[in-house]
Amino acid sequence: MVASALSTKKAVALFHALSDETRLALLDRLKDGEQCVCELTDAMKAAQSRLSFHLKVLKDAGLVEDRREGRWMYYSLSAQALEELEDLVESLKKAAKSAGFARRCC
Repeated sequence: MVASALSTKKAVALFHALSDETRLALLDRLKDGEQCVCELTDAMKAAQSRLSFHLKVLKDAGLVEDRREGRWMYYSLSAQALEELEDLVESLKKAAKSAGFARRCC
């Protein structure tokens, strides 16, 4: 199974979260560390409601973590989720290498 390291449901959530250009851009912005939603809104020139939707998808997938400080939300990458994603991709690479050309139709 593809998601041997993760549940299939978790793998689907991760790949769904990664399947959007805006969400990938948000992850890229968060590589430099925690950022306030107001900073993300300014940097990406997008409405806060639009970014909040995408941040929720990323949070639900476990890729980002949030914390409230006053009225603002701060977001950061989740190291654990990224390690799980790395493990999943590594298991796919190993499977591809070991399968080689062994399975052929007809």
